[in-house]
Amino acid sequence: MPAPPAFSTRTVTLAPGAVRPHDEDEWQGALIVVDAGELELCCRAGGSRRFGAGAVLWFTGLNLAMVRNPGDVDAVFRAVTRGPPPRPG
Repeated sequence: MPAPPAFSTRTVTLAPGAVRPHDEDEWQGALIVVDAGELELCCRAGGSRRFGAGAVLWFTGLNLAMVRNPGDVDAVFRAVTRGPPPRPG
């Protein structure tokens, strides 16, 4: 479902076993919705937590090192933010 004009969305797909290094600035002000598969948030202190489809979370202020797909199917998640999408770079 498309976001209302006051919001923008960005969809990210992680292949099974894929890892995405965390960049705190990339996710500032975003709500994350897990649409399919499972995400594992891995903290710099060594802990991790898994979230499946339907989970709503955020990636800022958690001291994350990376986001990983621990499953055997694609993990798909959306970032929902207010306003227009951020400019690359």
